[in-house]
Amino acid sequence: MAPRLVEEADDTKDVPPEAADEAVADEVTDKVSEETQAPETPDADESDGADEAAGPVALTKNASESDTASAAADDDEDGPVFDISDRRASMTADRTGVRFQLDETEAEFGWDEIGAVEVETPRFGRRFTVTLHTTGRRHYQSDVDAPSRSSLKAWTAELDAVLDRYFEES
Repeated sequence: MAPRLVEEADDTKDVPPEAADEAVADEVTDKVSEETQAPETPDADESDGADEAAGPVALTKNASESDTASAAADDDEDGPVFDISDRRASMTADRTGVRFQLDETEAEFGWDEIGAVEVETPRFGRRFTVTLHTTGRRHYQSDVDAPSRSSLKAWTAELDAVLDRYFEES
């Protein structure tokens, strides 16, 4: 049984559950209908035309300002993104932080949690390793197998661009 508020318990002690649900539904319907009723409008003689013209113009102006603000937010979202994966693992770094995934396990770190990021590429082989050190003195490592050795250089450059944009050393 779900916990009930004290007010609900006092109002519905002797009422069967079906009747209590109907009473609550009626109360909610009454409140909604009271709130949605249109306020009384003044007579046409009392209002001047300037107020009527200003209403729709103001709404249109606010809508265009919000479109401009959302367009500016989209520009921030268009920053560099680092996203690589192989058959089991993936790494993503974007404006929100860094995510490591291995099979069904995922670890996500915000930029404020990250203390340092190390990138390791072997002299021979195709394994791209990123070690993330948190501000809590822990470290997490993720490996992704590159399709070719040339991918390692490209991935390093892409990750550097993301780190330069979002990571602030303190």
